[in-house]
Amino acid sequence: MGNRADECGSDVEIYRRALSSTIHADTRTGAPEELLRLLDRAGLERHTVETAGPVYTWHEAPGHLTEDEQKRVVTSAVPVLLLARYIVNITDDVFAPAAYQDAVAEIRGHRHPHHNATTAAPAPPPGPVRPRGRTP
Repeated sequence: MGNRADECGSDVEIYRRALSSTIHADTRTGAPEELLRLLDRAGLERHTVETAGPVYTWHEAPGHLTEDEQKRVVTSAVPVLLLARYIVNITDDVFAPAAYQDAVAEIRGHRHPHHNATTAAPAPPPGPVRPRGRTP
């Protein structure tokens, strides 16, 4: 069992699982509970597999949603994660620019748990969010 977040050196990797319609949000091994709760609150479903070694935890967009709704859910989580200072990567095929902009507007319009006077909400990116040092 692999973990894209560990492989890529990020906190969260959001992508469509190969040969599937499932959108995954992989978190690094040993991710803090705060990060996992943010994904839970964003509407993603948490899954955990315990092995003899590490415990693997990941989230998925709810399967009962349409493809567009799934994209909206995972994309809307990105600004919240960035505001909490997590490194997030989301692939082009699941990124919904309008959902990102709506989520940023929501953060700017309301006091968010991770928002304070010295932390501005992230501006909408020109494309998918990628950790520094990685190229598309």
